Amino acid sequence: MSEKKELLQIGAAAKEAGISRQSLQYYLMVGLLEPTCVSDSGRRFFDRDAVARIKLINKLNQSGYTLRAIRELFFEDTGRAKGKKS
Repeated sequence: MSEKKELLQIGAAAKEAGISRQSLQYYLMVGLLEPTCVSDSGRRFFDRDAVARIKLINKLNQSGYTLRAIRELFFEDTGRAKGKKS
């Protein structure tokens, strides 16, 4: 039951989401999202769910939310915020 998902490299995922590659790299760096998978050579890949999340992050940010506030929204229920010990 292995469903083959379309995976996009970082540049294509950023373009699909309507943001710059640098913005997507920053979102990754600050812990707003993680790549769907990483190849053995270190290439990051994103599926459609990740692209939808990138779009949501961008929309919230454009609406006036800070990236810190967005990160807190995403992780408030799980307590998995980057740097927080479990």
